[in-house]
Amino acid sequence: MKAEIAVVGSANLDLVVDVAKVPLVGETVLGGDLRRIPGGKGANQAVAAARLGRRVAMIGRVGDDDAGNGLRTSLESDEIDTTHLLSTPGTPSGIAFIAVQSDGDNSIIVSPGANAHLSIDDLVAAEPTLESAAVTLLQLEVPLNVVTAAARMSGGTVILNPAPAPPGGLPDALLAHTDVLVPNQTELAALAGVDCPVYSTTAADLARGLPCGSVVVTLGADGALVVDPTGVTHIPAPIVTPVDTTAAGDSFCGALPDAQIRGETLTAATEWAARVGAATTQRAGAQPSLPTPSEVEQLLG
Repeated sequence: MKAEIAVVGSANLDLVVDVAKVPLVGETVLGGDLRRIPGGKGANQAVAAARLGRRVAMIGRVGDDDAGNGLRTSLESDEIDTTHLLSTPGTPSGIAFIAVQSDGDNSIIVSPGANAHLSIDDLVAAEPTLESAAVTLLQLEVPLNVVTAAARMSGGTVILNPAPAPPGGLPDALLAHTDVLVPNQTELAALAGVDCPVYSTTAADLARGLPCGSVVVTLGADGALVVDPTGVTHIPAPIVTPVDTTAAGDSFCGALPDAQIRGETLTAATEWAARVGAATTQRAGAQPSLPTPSEVEQLLG
């Protein structure tokens, strides 16, 4: 069966340690036992959409190592098409080092590994998948020129999560092919070229200045802001006490196309995505925390 959602992005092995607080520069802190968990923004978003019931294809690269084999197997266990998840000889798989605080917040360092080797030639090989998918879901943990090419080659709606935000901003060619941009407040500030904190009161003006279709700004516990041609709508987040915020943003991004494929408006899709993101914070880990629709209702009560 053809994929409804094509995800072009990263697959990483997450090395996770629980800490009382993230260390400052020069500081050493003791943490809990090391956990090895499948992750990567691309793979997380692919799994998020698949667990919500969508047919998903993953386009990316892993290393020719045990981590790469494990990442592929993990995606296939969620019935994700890995035909175009390619193995890169002599290169390690991507690794993310994650410290999770007792309040659920986290700090992450990513070593891209094989993710940095994804090429435009790889996309050409996957072009039929990109052309036929209803939605292409993109992030920025693979080369920027590849992300730009993927947006241009896509036949359906393009959703871009600009994470991590590049210091020089995004190419106009990428934004011009982006139907829905999904930054958080930090990423929006970087894209808009401002140093000051971005609050919900100023986010809409900054979002309007970006040359793309619509913008959904995620605001963490404050929910999200939908900025589209019809106006600005604030979507509140469910009130929860987070266990681990890892992958909450990725589950949000995976839920948006799920709702849009069902025919929901962008505002209604954002409401659903906020619920899925909140439910994700109720369990630890990246992919292990990503919920099914029934689990969203169970976890939020």
